[in-house]
Amino acid sequence: MNLSQKSARWGLVAPFVLLAACAQGPGPRLLPLPPDNITAQTDALLPTDAILLGEQHDAAEHQTIHRQVIAHLAVRGQLGAVALEMAEAGRGTAALKSNSTPLQVQDALGWNSKNWPWPDYGPAVMAAVKAGVPVLGANLPAAEMREAMADSRLDQQLPGPALKAQQQLIRIGHCGVLPESRISPMTRIQIARDIRMARVITQAALPGKVVVLLAGSGHVNRVLGVPQHLPPGLKVKAVHLRAAPARLDPDARLDAEDKAAFDAVWLTPDLPARDYCAEMQNLRQQPDAK
Repeated sequence: MNLSQKSARWGLVAPFVLLAACAQGPGPRLLPLPPDNITAQTDALLPTDAILLGEQHDAAEHQTIHRQVIAHLAVRGQLGAVALEMAEAGRGTAALKSNSTPLQVQDALGWNSKNWPWPDYGPAVMAAVKAGVPVLGANLPAAEMREAMADSRLDQQLPGPALKAQQQLIRIGHCGVLPESRISPMTRIQIARDIRMARVITQAALPGKVVVLLAGSGHVNRVLGVPQHLPPGLKVKAVHLRAAPARLDPDARLDAEDKAAFDAVWLTPDLPARDYCAEMQNLRQQPDAK
């Protein structure tokens, strides 16, 4: 796996630098999310046209939640489509039968197992396919990324403060080693990806049904990501799946930044500490990373 593939797998590896926003009164409490509480938490988001599940890509618990949410909505007949950051726009399973095999599904989606291990995401994808619900690639195709990097019009697709925040996230996510000349082009790719995901969600929306987006948490951020590019009339709920320490202050609540960025934060068990920047540096030193 080369550096660009590893970066795609991790997304933005550092904690998100969110925009501050005014908020009145205390925010909703941050509560741990027991596995048997997924259905109740999902139901609390309804009614809505789309649920955006923002994961940490290396948190296995988050992919388990994907499957549970999708299965729950499918059983209730409320699942309209599943959109994926993990597959390119233009790929999908709409032409497949509900009894299609995992290999047939991967082929239809053009699945890249190097970036997105199928054992992690396959259960959620297959839950939708078996329910007869289309799974849609939603990411910007790789063939369009170079064009996006050069498209200065993308700089106008976010308000000025949000654009600066996205640019700072690119710096942080690349551990400060990305040349400054590449910050704007890489930010444009991030914006173009969010725009494409928003387009796929909009096209898949159906009255009385829910489109579920599976993506990194930065993409579902209301201030910076996909919701910025959705039509005003489309009802959407953005959920941040967050790995957090088990011993959390029982009175902890969402701060103003989280309230602006997400409709809900679902806490999952914390993960062992990792030095992503050290891993990235080691990867850069490998021959195939050049």
